[in-house]
Amino acid sequence: MAELESLETAAEHERILREIESTDTACIGPTLRSVYDGEEHSRFMEKLEARIRNHDREIEKMCNFHYQGFVDSITELLKVRGEAQKLKNQVTDTNRNLQNEGKELIIAMEELKQCRLQQRNISATVDKLTLCLPVLEMYSKLRDQMKSKRHYPALKTLEHLEHTYLPQVSHYRFCKVMVDNIPKLREEIKEVSMSDLKDFLESIRKHSDKIGETAMKQAQQQRNLDNIVSQHPRISGGKKSKKEVCASSDLEVKNTSPMSEQDSGILDVEDEDEDEEVPGAQDLVDFSPVYRCLHIYSVLGARETFENYYRKQRRKQARLVLQPPSNMHETLDGYRKYFNQIVGFFVVEDHILHTTQGLVNRAYIDELWEMALSKTIAALRTHSSYCSDPSLVLDLKNLIVLFADTLQGYGFPVNQLFDMLLEIQDQYSETLLKKWSGVFRNILDSDNYSPIPVTNEEVYKKIVGQFPFMDAELEKQPFPKKFPFSEFVPKVYNQIKEFIYACLKFSEDLHLSSTEVDDMIRKSTNLLLTRTLSNCLQNVIKRKNVGLTELVQIIINTTHLEKSCKFLEEFITNITNVLPETVHTTKLYGTTTFKDARHAAEEEIYTNLNQKIDQFLQLADYDWMAMEPGSKASDYLVDLIGFLRSTFAVFTHLPGDVDVHSTMSGKVAQTACMSACKHLSTSLMQLLLEAEVRQLTLGALQQFNLDVEECERKMQS
Repeated sequence: MAELESLETAAEHERILREIESTDTACIGPTLRSVYDGEEHSRFMEKLEARIRNHDREIEKMCNFHYQGFVDSITELLKVRGEAQKLKNQVTDTNRNLQNEGKELIIAMEELKQCRLQQRNISATVDKLTLCLPVLEMYSKLRDQMKSKRHYPALKTLEHLEHTYLPQVSHYRFCKVMVDNIPKLREEIKEVSMSDLKDFLESIRKHSDKIGETAMKQAQQQRNLDNIVSQHPRISGGKKSKKEVCASSDLEVKNTSPMSEQDSGILDVEDEDEDEEVPGAQDLVDFSPVYRCLHIYSVLGARETFENYYRKQRRKQARLVLQPPSNMHETLDGYRKYFNQIVGFFVVEDHILHTTQGLVNRAYIDELWEMALSKTIAALRTHSSYCSDPSLVLDLKNLIVLFADTLQGYGFPVNQLFDMLLEIQDQYSETLLKKWSGVFRNILDSDNYSPIPVTNEEVYKKIVGQFPFMDAELEKQPFPKKFPFSEFVPKVYNQIKEFIYACLKFSEDLHLSSTEVDDMIRKSTNLLLTRTLSNCLQNVIKRKNVGLTELVQIIINTTHLEKSCKFLEEFITNITNVLPETVHTTKLYGTTTFKDARHAAEEEIYTNLNQKIDQFLQLADYDWMAMEPGSKASDYLVDLIGFLRSTFAVFTHLPGDVDVHSTMSGKVAQTACMSACKHLSTSLMQLLLEAEVRQLTLGALQQFNLDVEECERKMQS
């Protein structure tokens, strides 16, 4: 049985080997799988190795049989390759030699051909140039004239070339080209002259700042001269026109040599000292490019085109000039440069208006000025609103006045600028109020709220010179003595006068009447008194740490400041020459301001007294169940009465002459005493009516009654 199985296995292995030998490699997988599925794997491997050895022996026999023939073939092939390489090298050398010999021949032939061609071209060129030389010389002359920017001679040469020289050689082709180029040459002359104009416009734009600065210097000199003349017998005539000063209408057109590339219309002028004569704005500018270009376009029949272009470009430049820098409000130089550019622009346009015939007209100038005026006013309104420094606002006002006077001298209406200055005046007043608010706060915070002591006559006269105070009794007293008010009274009074002076400075050169100046100063001063100073006084009065002595001194100070209001009225009248009795004259509201402050101080005194009384009453410690009363008033009540007596003694320092002193001190002391007594009685009654007090003994009531009697007795005394 075992032998049978062994035979079957051997037969199966033989079949598998045949399949492996005859089957494609990609399909050998199932055959190999059948080997591994069986149990005779090792025996199959032995048969496989034996089969491999048999095949190797057969391959070796076959190779041994054919080896000698293979070696002989390889040897013959190597011999053929060597001969083929030699043949190849010979062919390559032959080809190289042939190419080198042919190249030299080709070069020589090309050189000969080129020489013969050049010879024919030179001969033909000489013949043609001999015939056309006069035309070419004339054309060259035209080009030279155009290159040197001699536009007038260039136009004449072009006309002579077109009508005299070109007809003589018209049968040549280049003549026809030249004839066709004549319109282009005329256009080129127009473009070149236009280029000069563009350079001029660009330089004018860059140097308008310098031109405007010069014009404004002239206006300032004229105004200084007018002021000097006005100090002598006053002449009521109007201001001279800047045109009369500059004599711009009498200028001669400069027809000098054409501008070089460096000279584009603006002559260099160094800064002059103030003592030296300032050159006219027209002395800084060479207008010849405009005149030349205008004449050329007129000759060529394109004057209207030139006028439209010039006006269009100047409108664009006007918009650029009128665009203020974003940081213009930071410094006065920013405003000055802005104004200089505007003035420079319109000085140039005014000169063009008076030295050319129709290039610009009055309607065009008025249109530009209306646009400039509206944009300038809008820019000033916007940027001036950022100014918080009154000195900068005042300098800006002076600069605007100079700007307006300069342009008014050239015939431009500037009423809207002065109207806008009145708006800036309101802003200037607000910046002054903010500044003086800080000044008043510093004065009030640094004051010691004590009467001013004087040790000699010099100090006494100094204070009396600062503040209008007259007291015959105080003058009779020997030194040392004291003024009834503290230091903030003369300081505040002097600062009010300084504020009035600051308001007066803004009104200068605004062409306002005395009544308008007076009204402006009084309104601003009223705002200072009723809003700024009043708020500062109220803040001092409402401070938490203010004492009764300070409040009393504030009452004294405000009383004297109230009495000084009539002197402020006189001060304003003296500087404006407008009597207070004049119709529509604004009155100062200082009296009301100081009265309100004094009343607030009195109310604060009453409030502080009541608060002190409440603090003492918090110390009250009644034994409502005591059987016997004490032998004297309660300690807290004795201390409270002592405090009130010392407090009321302070009111004897209230100010004024005898009548005012007695009336004011009596009124404040009486009102304070009544308020304190009323508050004390109400508080004592509240002690009895507290919800915590449920029972009372007779002894406790007798002690309470003893305290009340003590209050009555001390208050009556």
